[in-house]
Formats: sequence, structure tokens, C-alpha cells
Amino acid sequence: MTRRSLQDWLDYLEQLHPTAIEMGLDRCHAVATTLGLTRPAAQVVTVTGTNGKGSTCAFIANMLAGQGKRVGVYSSPHLLRYNERVRINGDDATDESLCEAFEAVERARGSVSLTYFEMGTLAAFWLFERERLDAVVLEVGLGGRLDAVNLVDADVSVVTNIGLDHAEWLGTTRESVAFEKAGIFRPARPAICGDTAPPDSMMNSAIQSTVPLFVRGRDFDLERAVDCWHWHGMTQAGRTLELKNLPMLPLPLENAAVALQAFAMLETAWQPEQLTEALRSTRVTGRLDRRVIRWGGKELSVLLDVAHNPHAAGYLARELGRHERAERRHAVFGLLADKDLPGVIEEMLPVVASWAVGPLPTPRTRTAIELSAALMERGAPVTIHPGIAQALEAQCNKADDGDEIVLFGSFYCVAEALAWLDRHAASGGLGRGG
Repeated sequence: MTRRSLQDWLDYLEQLHPTAIEMGLDRCHAVATTLGLTRPAAQVVTVTGTNGKGSTCAFIANMLAGQGKRVGVYSSPHLLRYNERVRINGDDATDESLCEAFEAVERARGSVSLTYFEMGTLAAFWLFERERLDAVVLEVGLGGRLDAVNLVDADVSVVTNIGLDHAEWLGTTRESVAFEKAGIFRPARPAICGDTAPPDSMMNSAIQSTVPLFVRGRDFDLERAVDCWHWHGMTQAGRTLELKNLPMLPLPLENAAVALQAFAMLETAWQPEQLTEALRSTRVTGRLDRRVIRWGGKELSVLLDVAHNPHAAGYLARELGRHERAERRHAVFGLLADKDLPGVIEEMLPVVASWAVGPLPTPRTRTAIELSAALMERGAPVTIHPGIAQALEAQCNKADDGDEIVLFGSFYCVAEALAWLDRHAASGGLGRGG
């Protein structure tokens, strides 16, 4: 029998379940039991939140790896290759290992129907357990309480922040969102919250479940200085920890602060030099991801960010305002239809000089006409293009030497830009500056 390729498996998973999302753990639990899955690693950190999950996971994983631990990371969605979702010791899972894992889950599920994400989650757990890792960092796909990742009892639970997104699943208030995210908490095991004002529903969940909850601004925090930043937090036993004169990072400092407090809960060796180097070396493609390119004789800065809701767009706008280094900023923008379009663009309008919009390569996209109309209503100069790649190229042509292109919105948007950058670099049509 011919074995399926990874693309064959992914195509199969797309049509396996009648809906893309079905919340609940019963089906996953049944298949996990049949698979004989117990625990993906000795230490487990689970991370949820409206934004910042990817960089927080990356910080935690890098700090653990810096202690000589063998670490796995499960995250979603991917940008260019599915393999990005499952990382073992810093490397993407191979096609062969993923196919083997999908085959194992397929044999075990019998008549149980699983979604694309559920199949992927069980496959990741199967791979992690087989690798006998020291630690894994798991990123929640949606919410927390009913997400497939929540099959595992985490040693440390992390909530990066609490904003409004996925209202059809998580509700329309911060209280309802916080309740769903608090579903990853486990009795007597520490939880970290990076939101400085957690809703009562989260605080009450922690109290009712006897969860020691460490909140940013109360139990740990960061302080910005001119060319560095400082962090303070505590151990589970309440002993004060500090790190001074940390280097500025290309990722949100708030997420680094959350990751440091999560690391402190794992009762792993606290070695300031190794932790500092781990933070410094952490990168996440598509999150405050700045590239310098040469285009048409000009040197341009291109910043890629997957800011796709008002909370993330507001953070991006504040970061841009904090670093006034571009002559002008030109936006390239694409968004899915279920996202808050007015909320996203209102945050970015003050820091953008011109806009170029295009549809995303998915039926779930907002049309370019919709995007353009919303911007024109607010008096923003905007041009329409057949796709993100064409919009990016048009803004590069428009920009002057020293200008910055800010490409943001959906993961699809950033993925299209990455493919464009790689394609033109490979053909020699695009030079990169240092």
C-alpha cells in the first residue's frame, strides 16, 4: 500500500470532520486513551491568551533549552509549512515523523471523528512522548477550557493577556473570555497572568480551584529604562527574584516578563547569564519581525506582524510610536472576515501614511473592497491590489529611501509576504541589507 505524504494527510484531515472547530475534550480523550498516551514530557507548560502566545512559548522553550533540557513546542497556526507546529529541540518535525504520528492517531481513532486541530494535537503528543523529552510548551489553539491541548495537566499554566477575539466561541466580554482561558488552571499548580487587570471570573476560578495565581503588576513586572529593562518576580515559595539591565529585545518585553515568571515556577536552576542569553536569542517569524531590503536602489525596512485583532494592533501601533525611525510608514494589510476590521484599523491609522490592501488566499478573507471602504470612510489613502504580494510590491515601489513597510493582519497575510520575500531573494531580484 502506498503511504500518504504529509500533504496527503493534511488534505485528508481538512475533510475528516464536518466542522473546522468543535469544542470539547471527550473525543480527544477517548482517542488518547486508545493510543496509550500518558504525558508528553516530565514538565508541561500550557500557554493561552488573546495575543502573545507564540513569543511567550518561544521564550519559555529557549530558557529551558538553555538549561540543557530537551524541549518540545506545539504551536499554531503555521506560516509556510505545517511542520512549524511541532518543534523538537529547536527543529521542525520532519514530514516522515508527522506522517507516522498521523498514522498512529488514525489507527487509534476508529469511528471517532476528530477535527484538523485535534488530530494535529494528538499527533504532537504522540511524537513528544516517543521522544522522552524533559519539557514541552503547549500553545492553546482557541480559548483553553475546551481546547484539545487541555487534555494535559500542566505544571504551570500561563495566560498572556485577555482581550476580545473569537466571540462566537469565547463570548463577547472579557469576563467570558477569561473564564474560558482559566480552564487550563489545575488545583494547587501555579498559574501566571500577564494581564495587569484580570477579570473577576479568572480571579474567582483561581480561588475556587486553589490555584496560586501570579499576576503581572502585583507579583511580577518589568521596568523599562533607556537602553535596557529590569524584571522582578518570585518563586513559588515567595522568594524575590530579580534580573537587572536586560537587553532590549525584538519581541514584546511584556511576553518576556511573563515567560520569566513561568520559568521561575518550574523550580529550575536560576542562572541569570543563561536566561539573559536565551531571551536575547529568541526570535519568532512574523512577530515584530523586521527585515531590511534593497529594492529599486532604495533601502527599506519591512516589518511583519500577525496583529489581527484590536488588542494586537494597539500594541503594534504603540511599538511603532516608540521607535520613530522611519521617514514614513506604508501599510500592507489583509484580514479574515470574522475579525474586527474597524477596531484593527482605528489602532493603526495614526502611525500609517498610506495603505495597500488585498484579499487573502482563503475563502474566509475580507474582500479588498471591504478593506478599502473601511479605510476610505476614515480618510486614509488606500490602493486595492489582487493579492498581498502585489500590494507589498506596490508599497515598495512607492516608498522612498528610509521609509518603512508595515505588513500586518492575518497569518495568511504574513505568510504571503514571507513567500514573496523568499521568492525574490532566491531570484536575485531582492537584496537584503544588514
